[in-house]
Formats: sequence, C-alpha cells, structure tokens
Amino acid sequence: MRVELRWPLESLGSARALVLDTNMVLDLLVFSDPATALLRELLHAKTLRWVATAAMREELVRVLGYPKIAARVAFYDLTPASVLQAFDAQTQTLPVPPRIPATCRDADDQKFLDLAVAERAVLLSKDKAVIALRKRLLAYGTHVGSALV
Repeated sequence: MRVELRWPLESLGSARALVLDTNMVLDLLVFSDPATALLRELLHAKTLRWVATAAMREELVRVLGYPKIAARVAFYDLTPASVLQAFDAQTQTLPVPPRIPATCRDADDQKFLDLAVAERAVLLSKDKAVIALRKRLLAYGTHVGSALV
C-alpha cells in the first residue's frame, strides 16, 4: 500500500509556515515514510518553515513514550532524545495562539488548528477530525493537507 501526501503545492510560497500533527511528525522523523520525501526536501530547502508550540512538543514527548511507538523508535535505531533533537532543530517554537472559532471534535488536535490559522500555514494531518475542517480552515487562509492511501 502506497501512501502519498496531498496538499496544494501551488499554494506554497517562499518560507510558507507549516504545522505538522504528531502522526505526521512521526512519519517524517521516525519512520522516514517515503511519502514524506518531498516534505523533507521542502523543509531542507527552507521553502517551508515548520512552526510548533511547546504543547505540540509535549504531545510528541508523550507519544514517544507509548510502548508501541517506543518499540518502533528503537527498531529504527533512534531514541526519544534523538527524535526530540531533530524536532527542536527543525521547528520554530511560537507562543500559543488564540483559539479559533472552528472547533475540532478531537480537543487534542485543536492546538494544531489554532496555530495553523494564526500563521496562515499549511497543516498536514492524517486525522479525520482535522481533515473534516478543511473547507472551514480555507476561509482563514489555512490549507489542510492529508496523507491519503
């Protein structure tokens, strides 16, 4: 099964802000999912500016501690510390933005929406609750992309 990232590449300008949900972070930094190859290139070329908040980092710390994820991290010869180091090196940490009127069914995902709207960012997520808000977020200048099978 091949997974492909889909989002409006034509909308990406110079150093456009990017918000990644935790699953996308894992695909990029732990699993080196081939579907993230273009994303990796755009980040390296500084075409995208990956932004995050302290709460997003804290969620990543928590998820890296889940037994199934910890086993996968070890399988790829990584450690939670090395994943966090890569996250810190590639992200720009911003203050928590105001909450937006569009509310996500999954309260844990609201932080991604809020930051993406505040930064008029591209938001990449596999979460159905986030993807369901795609049209509403477009009205705020935020493009939501997804990984589709």
